[in-house]
Amino acid sequence: MDWRILHEDGKIDQASGPGFNPYYQPASDLENSIEEQLAPKVSGRVKKIFFYGAGLSSPQNHEIVCKVLQRYFDKAVIEVNLDLLGAARSLCGDEPGIACILGTGSNSCFYDGNEISRNVASLGWILGDEGSGAHMGKQLIKDYIRNEMPDQLSEQLKARFPLNREEILSKVYQQERPAAFLGSFSRFIFQHIKEPYCYQLVYSGFEDFYKRNVMQYEDHQHLKVHFTGSVAFYFSNVLRQVANDMGIVVKNIAETPIAGLALFHKKDLND
Repeated sequence: MDWRILHEDGKIDQASGPGFNPYYQPASDLENSIEEQLAPKVSGRVKKIFFYGAGLSSPQNHEIVCKVLQRYFDKAVIEVNLDLLGAARSLCGDEPGIACILGTGSNSCFYDGNEISRNVASLGWILGDEGSGAHMGKQLIKDYIRNEMPDQLSEQLKARFPLNREEILSKVYQQERPAAFLGSFSRFIFQHIKEPYCYQLVYSGFEDFYKRNVMQYEDHQHLKVHFTGSVAFYFSNVLRQVANDMGIVVKNIAETPIAGLALFHKKDLND
């Protein structure tokens, strides 16, 4: 979780800590992040807070985050939004475009320059999340267990992650945060991207993402497409190659949206 503190004199402070998703974590995790990472960097009265996060489509989760922020910053005007709107504001500013998130999961939207006007449902790691780290990891693990990947690569994967079939299935079906477990294999894929198997796995995942997400937006071929997220950032060469092959124009690719959001909200300092 990244924070930026914007001062009226133009100074910008920053803080960071573990991510937070109210679907999977208690409110105390957000409280701890504020107390340990953010609060020590804040001095004086906070006038406005703009919070963007995952899992906030649920009114209940939205309320959880609002209450935590109000507890610590009771004099501030607080705006809590989806991470997707944060990505759109960061990447597109006040121009229309298609904003996408490609990290452990994936998502996209058509942003009209002010708000999200259309969103293709991401459906999560089981039914969707095409092109994401979890999607790549799922394909890699399936091929590994079924002996459908090159032998040399399989041996390298086994040495790096000495897990048997039962342990893998337990982590996916019985333990917490299976998407994060699957997404953790994207680092291995990146490190072996010159292997034809890994390159094709990534290429196919991005191809699915463009087909099932970007190409569902009307007039997508005339809009600029932007990305944020670790998978988009580290696999940007493949992401741009697939887009080029499909006639899609990709502009901005950022690892995180925080720098763009700080720039976007500078205008709110004097409101």
